Amino acid sequence: MEGLGVLEEMGELTRRGEAFALATVVWRQGPSSSQSGSRAIITAEGELHGWIGGACAEPVVIREAQRVMAEGTAKLLLLGTPEQFGAAVPDGMTVVPISCQSEGAIEVYIEPVLPAPHLVIIGDSPMAHTLASLAGALGWRTDLTRGPDFTPGTADERSMIVVATQGHDDEDVLERAVAARPAYLGLVGSRRRGVAVLGYLADRGVPKDQLDRVRVPAGLDLGHTTHQEIAVAVLAELVQLRASGALAAPAAGSARPALVIDPVCGMTVSAGSSRPVRYEGADHYFCCAGCRQAFEQDPDAYTKKETRC
Repeated sequence: MEGLGVLEEMGELTRRGEAFALATVVWRQGPSSSQSGSRAIITAEGELHGWIGGACAEPVVIREAQRVMAEGTAKLLLLGTPEQFGAAVPDGMTVVPISCQSEGAIEVYIEPVLPAPHLVIIGDSPMAHTLASLAGALGWRTDLTRGPDFTPGTADERSMIVVATQGHDDEDVLERAVAARPAYLGLVGSRRRGVAVLGYLADRGVPKDQLDRVRVPAGLDLGHTTHQEIAVAVLAELVQLRASGALAAPAAGSARPALVIDPVCGMTVSAGSSRPVRYEGADHYFCCAGCRQAFEQDPDAYTKKETRC
């Protein structure tokens, strides 16, 4: 994948609301196989789509891209041997030593592309419409739906759900909302009403750990307020929780391969990126064929080095 294909993949991931990072080569020093302007997408699961460089650069870029997504801050990487740069590295640039045989170097700019927050509002009250309007002004993906039309498939573990049905089948709607296991689930209503609804659902067999995650009443406590102010209070709570990281959800997909050290060059590589060489009961992984060959010719030289470290 390259050029237009990378841009098309970015659009598809954005439409699906998935987080990813975009890595762009901004400078290269031969004989690196990278080219200035080359781009690649790194998904939350650590998959790379596109071209950013050879076997030495890719595992480093994937690792740093996942950090960029977790921190939400872009990063400029300089990949090469330390001797190539000396004291000439600008402030703010992250230097990652790599020691492959090509002796090239590249600068890679990695930027996170995080999905807009997804808010599902269930209800048809003036407060629900006001909340939808306010969330839309923040650029959030907002779905406003009536109680009978809501299904658990409307949301996922990254969504925020606010139930504002105001006594119209609150129990049934909240039970369906709990099944979606969203990052946030709040019920607009009094504490007394919330106790009654949650108690009813507990009697119906809804697990306690799921009910304990329901916030009742939803929103910051501003005292006696109008429906417009209730909408502000709910949105303010959601903004506060997101800013604190309390609504972070685990990335979808299978577990990521472990990161291990190439015993020859010392690079960090993914345990799933290559076929290992088994020696004295342990698996060893390599960034490239050259390191694998060097290890196979004299494994004791590198396993003893690992022991000393």
